[in-house]
Amino acid sequence: MTIPAQGHRPNVARIAAIGLSNDHIYGMTAQLLRAGAELVAFHEPDDRLASRYASKHPRAARVADRRTILEDPSIACVLTAAVNADRCDIGIEAMRHGKHVLTDKPGVVSLAQLDALRAAHAETGRRYIIHFSERVAQRAAAQAEALVAAGEIGRVINMVGLGPHRLRPEGRSATFFQRARTGGILVDIASHQFDQFLVFTGATQAEIVSATARNTAHPQYGELQDVGEALVRTPYATGYLRVDWLTPESLPTWGDGRIFLLGTEGTIELRKNVDIAGRPGGNHLFLFNGKEVRYIDCANYALPFGARFMADLRDGTETAMTQDHAFAATELALKAQAMADAA
Repeated sequence: MTIPAQGHRPNVARIAAIGLSNDHIYGMTAQLLRAGAELVAFHEPDDRLASRYASKHPRAARVADRRTILEDPSIACVLTAAVNADRCDIGIEAMRHGKHVLTDKPGVVSLAQLDALRAAHAETGRRYIIHFSERVAQRAAAQAEALVAAGEIGRVINMVGLGPHRLRPEGRSATFFQRARTGGILVDIASHQFDQFLVFTGATQAEIVSATARNTAHPQYGELQDVGEALVRTPYATGYLRVDWLTPESLPTWGDGRIFLLGTEGTIELRKNVDIAGRPGGNHLFLFNGKEVRYIDCANYALPFGARFMADLRDGTETAMTQDHAFAATELALKAQAMADAA
């Protein structure tokens, strides 16, 4: 069965979604739609999740069987924000049906899944790109990436990445508290920090020096890890990453996400979501180097990921994110998690 191409414009990539368990699917979809994609269908067994997505995207058809999407040759890319452990199988199935995949992070929850994805990519030539939203959908991070690329702080030799989150367990599904389904805190949240470490330092691979993960404040959720840390290094740079589920209710956002970049010629600090007792809103960037001390409000900085990703689908390029990078950042998170769990 082929989904009708009502109002379809030539040369516009048709996309579809399979799995809506995480709200990140809304940001992922929005970025591609702004870049000219056409959302034609989605599959989600949970009626509550499906109804909410349909209310945002009423022109997309809800299909009962995901094979309707997979077997439609006009659909170029499948988006997924299914439960973490299910994303790999959805991705492999989509790739084997000739489609590229954009997945919420983490893209996998085990090294075995990563190996299977690498094999599917080699077999099909299709991409499995991970939407690391704390960089590709965050304006201050995108601005920092451009400043680093322009040499504003020299070569980045150290990154401190902090990813605190609010738990609100009453709003979480049962799978959220199952380690095998989420992969653990370093696989889940810290995949963002590993992605940013590689991008900001310009590295293609790195080594985990140490890693820990533990449950410090939520004994009622035995498998939950509410704080995790890791040290990472390359021959030219080091990084310290800390993530947690400990953000208190008093903060007016889900977490005080921060990045500190130490360069050979300057420093950048990102206050992504909030400037505590300071400027309103998010997307704050502070820079100082040999020329100036500057505050930059990044609220209106353009996010390039969506347009680049759509161009990559059209042209076979890798301007939004290389496949090697998506796999390398994921492998770091998986190895850090394994080290922490073995400690």
